[in-house]
This record gives sequence, C-alpha cells and structure tokens, in this order.
Amino acid sequence: MDAYDGGSNARHGPDGPEGPAGPTAPTAPGVPAESGAPAAWGTPAASGAPTPSVGLAEESHPAAEPHLATELDPAAEPDPATSPRAGIAALSLRYQIGVALALAVVAVGACAHLGMTFLHVAPPNTVTREHGKAVDDWIYPEFEQNWKLFAPNPLQQNISIQVRAEVRDGEGGTLTTGWYDLSAEDGRAIDGNLLPSHTQQNELRRAWDFFLATHDGENRPVGLRGSLSESYLRRIVVLRLDRDDAVRAATGGRGVIERVQVRSRTSNVPPPKWSREKVSTTPAYRELPWWPVPADEAGGGVR
Repeated sequence: MDAYDGGSNARHGPDGPEGPAGPTAPTAPGVPAESGAPAAWGTPAASGAPTPSVGLAEESHPAAEPHLATELDPAAEPDPATSPRAGIAALSLRYQIGVALALAVVAVGACAHLGMTFLHVAPPNTVTREHGKAVDDWIYPEFEQNWKLFAPNPLQQNISIQVRAEVRDGEGGTLTTGWYDLSAEDGRAIDGNLLPSHTQQNELRRAWDFFLATHDGENRPVGLRGSLSESYLRRIVVLRLDRDDAVRAATGGRGVIERVQVRSRTSNVPPPKWSREKVSTTPAYRELPWWPVPADEAGGGVR
C-alpha cells in the first residue's frame, strides 16, 4: 500500500501530507490546535473520538450568546417591589383606608335600601309586623312602590300639575304669578331624551298620587301621612318655581315667595277613531287651598 494513500493508517513521514510540506488543516475557532494531532473539522480523530464541530463548540460556551445569559440570569428580571403601582394600591395608606371606608358605607347603604324595599313589597311577615313603621318611614314618600303597571284597567287620563305663587316684592307689595304647568315642563324634558331622569318621569306624578292617597275629596288630610304629603308636594313646587325664576319674572327683581297654590288639570284620553266609545274631552280642575311657604323654603325650597 502506498504510504501516501488516504486510507492508510501508516504514520506519514515528514514529507507526507501532515509534514511541513503538506497542507495545513484548518483549526476550529476557539479550539487550540495540538501539535502532531489531526485538526480537521467534523472528522474522527486518529484515536477514534469525534472532534467537536463548530456549532457544538459555540453552544457549549454561553459567552458566545450574551442574550442567552441575560435571559437565564434571575437578576435581570424586573423586581415587583420597584414596579409602579396603579389604582388604589398607588394611594398612601391613609387614603387607602378612606377609600375602603367609603366603599363599605356605600355597600351597607345599598344593602339596607334593598332590604327595606323587599320588606315593603313582600307579603306581611314577622319582620314587617314588628318593624313596619320603620320600613314605611324609609320608603315613603320618595321610594314608594306600586303595581299599577299590571293593573287590569290602566289610567286613561292625562293629569297635569300646575302651580302659582304669591310673591312679596322688595317694596312690600304682593303679586300673584300665572299658572306654571310643571307636568308640561317635564314632558318637554322627556320628549326626545333617550335617558330621561327619574325626577322628570316620576317625582311630580308620585307626589300628586301620594297627596290623593292621603286626602279626602275636600282636600283634608286623612291619617298622619297627610301632612307629610302636603309638605313633600309643597317643597317640590317651590323648587320648580325657583328653577323657572318665577319670582324675578313677577317682580322684575328680587322677591320672596309667601304662598303657593297647586291644582290639577285632568282630561280623558280620546278613544281611537275606530272605537264607538264616547268620552268628554272637557278638562276638570281640582284646586288646592293656598299653602304658606316657611322661611327656610322661600328661597328655593329645602335641598
């Protein structure tokens, strides 16, 4: 066999391929070449052990990939203690306690109101028999509940609440304003409004229903709630007069409301054209007596 044959296992002489005159094998980066040992890439060494390739050499040295060391280093992760806080956690301890107390008060109030409303509409039971007066004091007059929506004969009348006032001007004289149609004002505010307020829809109407339920046909109060319904209706109409600037319109300047008078205008809803029913369309009025306005309400009502 030729000594220079590539398949020969004989040691090459000084003039062979590995000798000084032979070609020099490349050295893998980062791997020092040993004298007298084969250094070919990816080829078995003379002893039969595989020589690491370039890729394996690079993977075995984390320094060759700095980003890998950064990802594996726990010190490089953000510290939760130094991260910016948001929401209530960003407030100081004193304000956190204040917010917690405010939320607790709101939650307790909401639960109390829902509980009172449930007891009011629930059938008579032990709690209502024992604490019925407390429930009524909480519900009436602002939160009264009724079932008229499901009545077999719904209301077929238009009822308007109107008010006028007796005003004392700055010179000591007394003037009487014209009638203000408060129901018409609420109707104009609701018309075209996708989200009308509860006061525009129900406040005045429920106040009038409360008055009718606690007074007889002669406008005399029946029971203890009669005076409460009068003061409730009076406060509402005085607030509306102040909102409409009725005093300034009557006196041309400053003045004080001394008395108010409320009346209702009731008219039947006309039947449809195909109906043979005949009803009167003439409005009927119910005027209440003049009510004196207390001094604490004269400037625009108790707020």
